[in-house]
Amino acid sequence: MRTLYVVTHPEAAHHVEGVVGGWHDSRLTGAGVKAAGEIAGALRDVVPAGAGVELYSSDLRRTAETAEVVGVRFGVRPVFDGRLRERSFGEVEGKPKSEWDRVFVPPPVVGDRMGHVDVPGAETRAAVARRVYAAVDEILESGAEHQILVTHGFAMTYVVAAWIGMPPESLGHVVFKVRSGSITTLHEDDVYGGRLVMRLGAVP
Repeated sequence: MRTLYVVTHPEAAHHVEGVVGGWHDSRLTGAGVKAAGEIAGALRDVVPAGAGVELYSSDLRRTAETAEVVGVRFGVRPVFDGRLRERSFGEVEGKPKSEWDRVFVPPPVVGDRMGHVDVPGAETRAAVARRVYAAVDEILESGAEHQILVTHGFAMTYVVAAWIGMPPESLGHVVFKVRSGSITTLHEDDVYGGRLVMRLGAVP
């Protein structure tokens, strides 16, 4: 039996500054730090006392800061993994969203959506899927019954897809839309080995 809690980091500076995130390394705002504490409390309420917990996180500051708050609550240190980062948005990272709008080329309705480059220098969806799937596969090699994974809104879709075993090439139109500062609960039962999506994007 295993439960994986997937956390999307709460409010970060790029949200309130109106600039593009991606690998732009913004920090949590004051409201974001407060929300991280609420996330940690909500997780502490559902993980049984005395149960071992593993904590993984993207290495960008906004996720790292979230994971540090959660780690203090559980008495564990996060394991940082760059493969859990948000999608890189290339030349427009850290720039006003108007720059995104100026250069954005929408993906085709039919065709290679996973390999499409929508802004100059951006990662393709296929590249994000490859690295996130590899990270999730390694995390699931552990026998821990309770695991917490802190990531980003775009990358979260690929965490859930990896969990349920969707082939990456089928993800061209797939989005699991959740809010910043949310918790998605994934559970694997110990009888049938089914991988369940118990709660998607719950906000404490």
